[in-house]
Amino acid sequence: MTDDNYWFRMTARQTAAYFKDIYFFIDQHVNGGLMEECMENAEYREMFSAALPDKTVAEKYNGEIISADSVQIYRGLDIGSAKESKEIMAKIPHHLIDIKDFDESYNVGEFMHDCEIKIKDIISRDKTPIIVGGTAMYIKALLEGYSLGTTSAHNDFREKYQKLAQDKGNEYVWDELNKLNPEKAKTVHYNNLKRVIRYLEIEHYGKEDTNLCKILDEYNVCAVGIIADREMIYNRINNRVDEMIKDGLKEEVEGLLKSGASFDNQSLTSIGYREWVDYYSNKLDLNQTID
Repeated sequence: MTDDNYWFRMTARQTAAYFKDIYFFIDQHVNGGLMEECMENAEYREMFSAALPDKTVAEKYNGEIISADSVQIYRGLDIGSAKESKEIMAKIPHHLIDIKDFDESYNVGEFMHDCEIKIKDIISRDKTPIIVGGTAMYIKALLEGYSLGTTSAHNDFREKYQKLAQDKGNEYVWDELNKLNPEKAKTVHYNNLKRVIRYLEIEHYGKEDTNLCKILDEYNVCAVGIIADREMIYNRINNRVDEMIKDGLKEEVEGLLKSGASFDNQSLTSIGYREWVDYYSNKLDLNQTID
């Protein structure tokens, strides 16, 4: 599993690569740089370059990208999820992108299953899996393990809370979860109704199994992340929002809605899409939505 010696602390201008069996980029959109403190180690010296975005890493180390992003799995959610261009994905194999339609659900258990299959397939072809992203729950599950849960489905219970959501709103149902388990409630948006109800179900009928599913234990993994000051993070977010609007995010959302998508769909509860709920409910204007 991950060796703590290979966790590199970096500023937002720095990144590093040290390949073992699997390479894990914690931030998909980091521009490369040199890690000054690592340059003193001859073992690492040739493994760094002045620019090392994920596509360069894949080319240099004969790798293929596995996305650990819970939004990039959806077809049609391209701009808001910051997918790579079709040209780059045609050049470097990318996995677990565009595998679901907007009205389908997907959970961390399915991701763990699919990711394990992709890792084994890539390694079987003498290539290096490069996991890139992404979604905090996916990253935590990969690095620390994940309880898949044993609480059975209770359809009457689910229907009750679906009806409550229709009558009183999704936020009302989320408040019920928040009363029972505030920490769990913080991990899910109230518009992700399916997950909120599932968490309520677990609270009422039994806790999740404590046996963890770990798919990386048999591999040597290098995990690389970034540490950035808040001002830089906020600037990156603001710039990214402006770029997405310029690239047509509003038109992308409108196209999804015209195709039958709803903000109740799991896909549209994600950051970059759920912010449009109030705009299309005529509660906010465009400038307020962008802000």
